[in-house]
Amino acid sequence: MLSRSRDLFRLTLAAVLLTASLIAASPAVGQTDGTTTTTVPGAPEGDSAPLTGLASIQPDGTASIPEGAPYSVVRAIQAANRIHTRTYIWGGGHRRWKSKGYDCSGAVSYVLHAAGVLSSRLVSGQLAWWGEPGPGTWITVYANRTHTYMTIAGLRYDTSPRGEWIDQGRGPRWRYTLRDNIGFAVRHYPGL
Repeated sequence: MLSRSRDLFRLTLAAVLLTASLIAASPAVGQTDGTTTTTVPGAPEGDSAPLTGLASIQPDGTASIPEGAPYSVVRAIQAANRIHTRTYIWGGGHRRWKSKGYDCSGAVSYVLHAAGVLSSRLVSGQLAWWGEPGPGTWITVYANRTHTYMTIAGLRYDTSPRGEWIDQGRGPRWRYTLRDNIGFAVRHYPGL
């Protein structure tokens, strides 16, 4: 009986944490004439992109592509989906774009390259200076000298399972929860 109570408690706690992470992942949105828009903080007036939905993790572990996503975001999600089950290999993705496995910066570089916003592979410390400061509307990169990950359309894409309650292992994966970004530079590509 005690085992059943613990299992029920764990399931309830997992549901509460998932709900809280989804709420925290939701971007700030405003309604105007029935059109939902998000604005990149610090972007010029009128420089916003329509956001009609967030991505979600599908049963096979890939991410859905939200309706109305810009072409660069579609390409980024497609690229992340292509490598989402690859193994973690330190230095993976740095010799060539296609690799048997990826490390954190190799995976982020691969996705940004596919989106058309990065021409050469960067390591974590370099990604901390890539693009512009602050979160993006669709894509945000979090980087410091030892690790990097990203969010795309509200979902975390990370090689580290840190903060996850579901063990998906190491390597590039769509993660069910956001993680604490303290100590990370927050960067985006202008317009995304």
